[in-house]
Amino acid sequence: MATVTLKGTPFETAGSLPAVGSAAPDFELVKTDLSVTKLADYKGTKLVLNIFPSIDTPTCATSVRKFNESASSLKGVNVLCVSADLPFAAARFCGAEGIDSVDTGSSFRSTFGQDYGLVFTTGPLVGLLSRAVVVLNEDGQVVYTEQVAETADEPNYDAALAALA
Repeated sequence: MATVTLKGTPFETAGSLPAVGSAAPDFELVKTDLSVTKLADYKGTKLVLNIFPSIDTPTCATSVRKFNESASSLKGVNVLCVSADLPFAAARFCGAEGIDSVDTGSSFRSTFGQDYGLVFTTGPLVGLLSRAVVVLNEDGQVVYTEQVAETADEPNYDAALAALA
C-alpha cells in the first residue's frame, strides 16, 4: 500500500508500483473504439504508461497533452494514457483537443489498478487510479516508475522521457 495526497490530505492506494527491473504486469484495457488492448500489443516498442484519475481534470488533461506532444517526435515509443474513465470520455477529450499521438485505455472493466497497485482504496477518489508514470522497454520490463506524491501535481516528464534512452 502507498500513501499519496490530494490537496495535502493523505489517501491510500492498493499497493505499490511494479519494481524497476521486473516484468510489467499484463493488462487488458478498453480503447476508445471499445476494442481491447493488451501489454502484448506493444511488444517490440518502448511504452510509457501515463496513468491518472480522470481525463476531465486539469492536471490529467495536461499530462495527456504533454505526452502527446513528446510522443509525436519519438520513434519506436508508444504512450498509453490510462484511467478509469469510460472510453467515451477519452474519445471526446482527444477528439476535441486534436490528440493523435497517444493511445488511451480505460481500466473500467479490468484489474489494472490492482495489478499496478494504483487504485485508490480510501478517500474521495476510491476506485480511480493514482497519478503515475511507468516506462517499459521493448521486452515489457519496467525501466522507470513514478507515483506522484501529490495527486494535483504533474509527473516528472523529463525523467520519464530520459528513461527511454
